[in-house]
Amino acid sequence: MRLRGRVALVTGCGPNINAGIAYGLADEGAKLVCVDRLADYVEACARALRNRGAEAVGLTCDVTREDEVRSAVVQAEAALGPIDVLINGAALQIRKGLLDVAPEEFQRQLEVSLGGALLFTKHVARFMIEHRRRGSIINIGSTEGQQGNIGNIGYGTAKAGLLHFTRCAAMELAEFGIRVNSLSPTGTDPAEGMERAAAWGVTWKPGLQAPARPDTSSGDQGVPLGRRPAPSHYARAAVFLASDDAEMITGIDLRVDGGAVSRYWRWNPGTKILPAD
Repeated sequence: MRLRGRVALVTGCGPNINAGIAYGLADEGAKLVCVDRLADYVEACARALRNRGAEAVGLTCDVTREDEVRSAVVQAEAALGPIDVLINGAALQIRKGLLDVAPEEFQRQLEVSLGGALLFTKHVARFMIEHRRRGSIINIGSTEGQQGNIGNIGYGTAKAGLLHFTRCAAMELAEFGIRVNSLSPTGTDPAEGMERAAAWGVTWKPGLQAPARPDTSSGDQGVPLGRRPAPSHYARAAVFLASDDAEMITGIDLRVDGGAVSRYWRWNPGTKILPAD
């Protein structure tokens, strides 16, 4: 119970990655504030956490609107107390490449993924400083922020910006004892997300619906450790970064990618199925 009694706010509480992280934080004793633009996700996530024995509330919020962000932070503190952990997970992915994406689509992805992280970090950090909380802020990145992916330029650019935002925010908040790190997932096994969506009674579909290009791999192919991570793997990393175990870690990116980014480009490990945990 490394997070017993601490309050964690998670943005972007759809049933896949961020809900998995919320479950992991709750299982370590944290109280959860679930934030999303979609009311059905907010309500379902908070209800599921309470069913697991956690204290949890849900708040609807558009992360690109500063007035709504400020209000959400105030409501979160009023409901559960001062915030100790912030997970900036809200994102928007419009799978279009350079030649097809409209400027407003590109900008909207930056506003949600990067602008949303700015606004929540700004307002949560102010409360952390006011309450003398040596908090932990974790930005959910992506291996797409570290590699050039075809046909998804807005999302990858936003996630790349998030890496540097993490470093800058870490330096600005270090004097207050607030740590800022990023956690970078990769292509994720959709099984957990689909199972959770069914349990919640909500609609959710994995991000990549179109057939894979003939010159790219799909599924688990190409992952050096043999299979894609699941949200529960990311949750363990988030718990570590949020806990006192990481008290001297700030400004870093922790990749949970099965070795995907480190793989030499000429090496194709193919598909090998390793046993699950």
